[in-house]
Amino acid sequence: MSEAHESRVIVGSSRRSFLQRANLAAIGALVGSAVPLGRPRLASIAAAAPVGIEGKDGLTVLSERPLNAEAPPHLLDDEVTPTARHFIRNNGIVPADVDPAAWELRIDGLVERPMTLRIDDLRSRFEVVTHRLVIECGGNGRSGFEPPARGNQWTHGAVGCAEWTGVRLADVLEAAGVKPSAIYTAHEGADRHLSGAPGKLSISRGMPIAKAMDPYNLIAFGMNGGPLHPMNGAPLRLVIPGWPGSCSQKWLTRIWLRDVVHDGPKMTGSSYRVPRYPVAPGTSVPEEDLEIIHAMPVKSLITRPRTGERVTGRELDVAGHAWVGDSEVAGVDLSIDFGATWQRAQLSPPHNPHAWQRFAGRIAFPQSGYFEVWARATDVAGASQPFRAAWNPKGYLNNAMHHVSVHVG
Repeated sequence: MSEAHESRVIVGSSRRSFLQRANLAAIGALVGSAVPLGRPRLASIAAAAPVGIEGKDGLTVLSERPLNAEAPPHLLDDEVTPTARHFIRNNGIVPADVDPAAWELRIDGLVERPMTLRIDDLRSRFEVVTHRLVIECGGNGRSGFEPPARGNQWTHGAVGCAEWTGVRLADVLEAAGVKPSAIYTAHEGADRHLSGAPGKLSISRGMPIAKAMDPYNLIAFGMNGGPLHPMNGAPLRLVIPGWPGSCSQKWLTRIWLRDVVHDGPKMTGSSYRVPRYPVAPGTSVPEEDLEIIHAMPVKSLITRPRTGERVTGRELDVAGHAWVGDSEVAGVDLSIDFGATWQRAQLSPPHNPHAWQRFAGRIAFPQSGYFEVWARATDVAGASQPFRAAWNPKGYLNNAMHHVSVHVG
């Protein structure tokens, strides 16, 4: 990521004046109507008055309608991503009425015992657990594709590993009784479509039943020891680690089971799909040749040092995180000569399955001057990050190696 990127719109504590005075209804109104539709132009966003978001600090705003924002890598150094630094990915208008006491979740479709549950019911009827879980937007890294792909031009910060508290999705589905004919879940939330049309969903995705029964999938009502942040889905959301963040429905109101692959908004066409075969950059790919994204690829992020940093002396401590969809990272290597040579970093095991893993290493530079520090993660199956990710029309799954620049001596 270039130093120039980090100078775009930054949401900080000094820039919250409007939304800190607003209630949640006002937040929903602002996010739903403030900015014209269309692909955001970073220059025009930077020229506009910055928007403050109560409870969020240091995020770079990519679009305001819907609101989407990420953290620069150096603000993601914590092993547990602070709520204030966790990225925001919205598809529609944030709901205004999110009273936890009155919130209801419906479980229906191909189940033996349809249920309507309040949050207190979830707490009392099922085991409450807390896990560190990675959520990453499927388009994280989209800005790195050439030619550009349409959509939010995420750099590296549409990812986080918070501590989520809730109940296992599998426990709730088992209590409802999954019928043998069910093969796919379907999720719905309370956010409204950007058009404002009553009853029109902004996004409704799902997953195969086998993935839904992963014991680390949560119906979550807590984040980092407190309630969910309004922009992270309060008061109830799904957390489906390892798969695109779009599977982790926010403002969750319904889960229903189907005997076909779900066909809700953002499940069909080219949404969250990639070509079945390699394509040349800029190629138009027929929809029938696209397949749904499942597990996310292996990836790493350097969080220390900050790119552009000046180093006194000839040695530098490097640290960051590595993660991979439904598996585990086996190793992380560092290079300062554009991959001509590599040195192995120390890698910690995940705190629990689906948490990211901390890596650290000490680099010795041969002389003064400009250097780039590159990180390459490899998973237990032997898959490594590439220097350049395969192009696809929607700019998904960019797991190219991350690097930062430093000036030595």
